[in-house]
Amino acid sequence: MKSEKFNNTIKNSVTVKIALVALLTLILLLPMAWISTIIHEREALHSSAINDVSGKWSREQTVHGPILTIPVMHQTKSNGEYISSKHYYHFSPKELSINGNVQSEVRKRGIYEVPVYDSSLKLNGAFEIEEKFDRAEVKEILYAESFMTIGISDLRGLKDKIAFKCNGEELELEPGSKIGNIISSGITFMLPDMKDKMDDVIAFDYNLDLQGSKNLSFVPIGQTTEVNLQSDWDSPSFMGHYLPRDREVGETGFTAAWKVLELNRNIPSSWIGNSIAGSLNSNRFGVNFLLPIDDYKKSLRSSKYAILIIGLTFLVFFLVEVIKKRRIHPFQYTLVGIALCLFYVLLVSISEHLNFNVAYFVSALTVISMIGLYSLSVFKEKQYSVLLVASMVGLYGFLFVTIQVIDYALLLGSIGLVIIVSLTMYFTRNINWYQTEFLETA
Repeated sequence: MKSEKFNNTIKNSVTVKIALVALLTLILLLPMAWISTIIHEREALHSSAINDVSGKWSREQTVHGPILTIPVMHQTKSNGEYISSKHYYHFSPKELSINGNVQSEVRKRGIYEVPVYDSSLKLNGAFEIEEKFDRAEVKEILYAESFMTIGISDLRGLKDKIAFKCNGEELELEPGSKIGNIISSGITFMLPDMKDKMDDVIAFDYNLDLQGSKNLSFVPIGQTTEVNLQSDWDSPSFMGHYLPRDREVGETGFTAAWKVLELNRNIPSSWIGNSIAGSLNSNRFGVNFLLPIDDYKKSLRSSKYAILIIGLTFLVFFLVEVIKKRRIHPFQYTLVGIALCLFYVLLVSISEHLNFNVAYFVSALTVISMIGLYSLSVFKEKQYSVLLVASMVGLYGFLFVTIQVIDYALLLGSIGLVIIVSLTMYFTRNINWYQTEFLETA
């Protein structure tokens, strides 16, 4: 008799039910961890598809140069003996102008879209060289071995031979870079004897027909560097050390113009050896040609609010239990919790094929409809099901706004929690928790 009474007390105890619901909420975080893993895996597959296509087409491109290099033989005395060594003096252009047109193309790998591009770049400028050699240690200046180097980060992207003209004369081409510590991947052009041209303006011009993917960027090697790009890509992401001074982005593409002065960059007009190798890449700038892939990040951010969605939905069920004194079985809570977890699986899978906002709406509508219809048989009264549906619409609406505005996510989350706690306090203000029992069974 006492045992039966004890069992009934346990069954009708509000405190025990609160503990069970809280425990179930925590247990449901385990499948949410698995869902987060799925999101990371899908994001990794997307990145793998991009890398695979880029690897076969051509990877991101960074354009350097040109850099003019003059070898110099130094002679130093050590322990009574003269030691000769070759040093390389490097000069940057006085002016560098780059004008380009970039045509984009979207290629598919499975369900993923990967943007690539074809670019036509026209580069021209001039060197004005002042001889700055330290004559105290210079044995011989090797003017006849002078050369220019242009850098192209992925040479597979070259579509045509480069006709590099210096003062109107086309230069002899050599594959590879002779200054690998400064320009690791590029092409060398041998100059005629520079001895009689040191005080002259050395003008150059050449065209680059270059294909690539993900990114096109430039190093402002010129003492004044101007870059003008136009493209049919309608969602550019400008990146690097300098942003465009002028830009226009529309449905038909974008135009952008950069101007980098000598005072804006941390690159000298001339230097010896590899002393500025690190400064070159740190000064690069350009544009990313990437489709927006923050859908996975939005899905991941939304999954971090899972405990809030699950907990508040369970709270509505629990309050109906208390107010209507109708017991709801833990199995029914479990089914509702599983349905709430399915929202995130739906969101990721649908967003891979449709716009994220559409995917969110479809996923939320599906889950709210499932739980709303199920609650009709659990609550037995339509008004409570309507209240549940309205609460879930508010929750998913709140979550949608929160994941869209990253900068204000903490503020919105704090305000939302204050409102939720306030409403809970209001609706439970008249409940006597010490005398509350469940009298009926669902």
